[in-house]
Amino acid sequence: MQNKTQVYGIRAIIEAIHANEPIDKVFIQKGLKGDLSKELEGLVRKNGINASYVPIEKLNRLTKNNHQGVVANISPITFYELEALVEKVVAEKKAPLFLLLDQLSDVRNFGAIIRTAECTGVDGIIIQKKGAAPVTADTIKTSAGAAFKVPIVKVDHIKDAVYYLQASGIAVVAATEKTDKTIYEMSFNEPCAIIMGSEERGISPSTLKAADYLAKLPLLGEIESLNVSVACAVFLYEVVRQRK
Repeated sequence: MQNKTQVYGIRAIIEAIHANEPIDKVFIQKGLKGDLSKELEGLVRKNGINASYVPIEKLNRLTKNNHQGVVANISPITFYELEALVEKVVAEKKAPLFLLLDQLSDVRNFGAIIRTAECTGVDGIIIQKKGAAPVTADTIKTSAGAAFKVPIVKVDHIKDAVYYLQASGIAVVAATEKTDKTIYEMSFNEPCAIIMGSEERGISPSTLKAADYLAKLPLLGEIESLNVSVACAVFLYEVVRQRK
């Protein structure tokens, strides 16, 4: 069975996967057994769907219905394909602007970033299929509806998206404190993409290594970092300032 944002029941979720529903995450009861549950787990792995093994109490909180040990969250938006979106934007715009979020996990931060991205003219947001914050009702609410306006892409690996953007003539700038260069020393007038890292770990080392440029925000106080959605807003508005 399902409603607009949720599917519950093993067979129903299997059918949803076969129907290419935009499933953000599947919650599977720990210790679940049976041929159907094995089939579901195989489909989840094959399709790269984000999954968590949880106690039954968690599933009972997610739905009051007969969940049979599994609940899936359905995204309220349709995701875009990376190649098609980049090709379209590059053909239409002189200086495209993309945003990559490397395993950002907080849905409210995600929503706030989407809202800022829409306000600053970002052409697309790229997230990873596994480990990324899902697009939930909270995400939509925090984004003030911007999630319906900014194209969002899901990829297997952020690093692969970095390579594809670079091959498309788009310079990739990583937001990190592991550099001496600030954003005010960067030029954002050419086609570019900005990578923001997760709240706890930042940008993964391999993705950081793949970026064309590293840039940081100057921090003049004693606290060592900004909230990721605030830092993202500063980066994006520096792009706007330079391009205006």
